[in-house]
Amino acid sequence: MTFVRVRLMLDKMPSGDCLEVLFNGEEPARNLPRSAIELGHTILHQDNGSMLLRKA
Repeated sequence: MTFVRVRLMLDKMPSGDCLEVLFNGEEPARNLPRSAIELGHTILHQDNGSMLLRKA
């Protein structure tokens, strides 16, 4: 469910903008980066519980 919310936010943003995502747990830590990369977005930074994405 976390990536659905991230995707909705990314859809509203222009290409090249950045989005900071905060999450809890191991499942989002595995799934969020994988899903973002599959859609062509860039992970600028990933830490324990947060990730900074650049929209493709």
